[in-house]
Amino acid sequence: MIYLQIHTLDKGWHDKDEILLHAAFQLLVDFIGKERPDKIVDWNANGLHRHAWKEIKSLYKWWKETRPARRSPLDNKKLKKPPFKFEKIPDSEFYQIVEPDKKYAAYYRALEEHRRLEEKWYEEDQGNLHRLIEIRGFLWT
Repeated sequence: MIYLQIHTLDKGWHDKDEILLHAAFQLLVDFIGKERPDKIVDWNANGLHRHAWKEIKSLYKWWKETRPARRSPLDNKKLKKPPFKFEKIPDSEFYQIVEPDKKYAAYYRALEEHRRLEEKWYEEDQGNLHRLIEIRGFLWT
């Protein structure tokens, strides 16, 4: 049986789309780190190999350096976060969040920026996953 240990996911629940991304890039990291293709494969054999090696190195760098350096405005420790208060909905068994006052406007701007960044990062992840799939035939030694 083969097990894939994914080092970039914390313990706990993760949606399958997230696991798929992290598993695919863990395979790339393992390929570079354990199989040492730079020492075994002649990446200058032809144009396809040169292109694949360039993509492999670029995707590896993105996964190991660029992606982990992402920062959200919500990471700002000085950002005042509103308390979450609930009130009972009249004539119901349900509760709703009480809207905080305007002194938390910076938080809500940061939240909107975070949402925008998450969309951008999702597209970046998706594009790089596609790039990895395109060169998967070269991930062997």
